[in-house]
Order: sequence, then C-alpha cells, then structure tokens
Amino acid sequence: MGQSAGQAAQEAVSLARVRRRDGIALIQAHRASVALHHPWTYPFTDVPGFEAWYAQTLDGSNIALLARERSSGALAGLFTFSQVVGGCFQSAYLGYHAMAGCEGRGLMTHALRLCVAYAFAELGLHRVEANIQPDNTRSLALAQRAGFRREGYSPRYLRIGGVWRDHERWARLADD
Repeated sequence: MGQSAGQAAQEAVSLARVRRRDGIALIQAHRASVALHHPWTYPFTDVPGFEAWYAQTLDGSNIALLARERSSGALAGLFTFSQVVGGCFQSAYLGYHAMAGCEGRGLMTHALRLCVAYAFAELGLHRVEANIQPDNTRSLALAQRAGFRREGYSPRYLRIGGVWRDHERWARLADD
C-alpha cells in the first residue's frame, strides 16, 4: 500500500529546537526569503538580529522550532511559540514563516501540524493562538489546513514594519 501525499510530506519534514549554530543558515534563508516575507513579517537578516532574537528563546517563555526538508536539509520554515505560560492558562502564541524555495509543497502544513502536536504533548499546552494579517491569504490557509479556527478580529494589533496592522485571531485547542 502506497503513502498518501500528506504522509510523504510529513515524513519529508523534521523539526528541531533552534540552536546558536543555526544562526548563519537562518540569516541566509531570511535574506533569500525577503520577497516572500514582506510585508507580513520582517525577521532578522544579520548576526546582531539573530543574537537578539535567539537570546529571547533561552528562558523558556519563547521556544523556536526549525523545520527542515529531510531530503535536502534545506530550511523550510521557522516556528516560534512566544509568551508560553503554564499554570491554569497553558497557552502560547505561535508565529511562523516559510523559507523561499520550500513554499507551496505541503512542507509547512505538515511542519505546523508537528509543531502543534509538540505544543500539546511536550509543552503541555491547552491552547495555541496564531494572529494573522487578513490579507495574508497563504498564512490563513495554512492555519486552516492545520486545524486552527478563527476566533476574532483585532484592529491595529501588532506593529510590523513600523505600521500597526490588523490581525485575525486563530486558535487550536488540545482537545480539538
């Protein structure tokens, strides 16, 4: 019995926590992906930017996962859980972006599903929330494919590229 396209794509992706040694590869991938990222996100593209971002992942309240295409080792995407809170809240915000050359092949869909499974099983979270700009149709579709549900709309929610931007609020619950 053959694999479905979905199973093949999922097995084609690996996830790992970001390490300092990933910095140069991430910087290069971000530089190559500027046209894909802007105006939705403006990730670091230099060593000081990486170091500042990476420092935020060391205290446990922000956790970054790197998705790689297994066959080539190419960076497929970056996922960041921020404001990870335990206790009675057990929730985090999730930000993500694809890397140029890996978009449109199902890799991000399966990487996002793996990230959400990690959040629930390994981090013990109950809720993962993603806030997405309404015109970012690819990111909205990705969230839907990964089982997120739209919960609301937040005007002028995040300042991105120097502009306060509206966002749709999407979430997944552990028992969804």
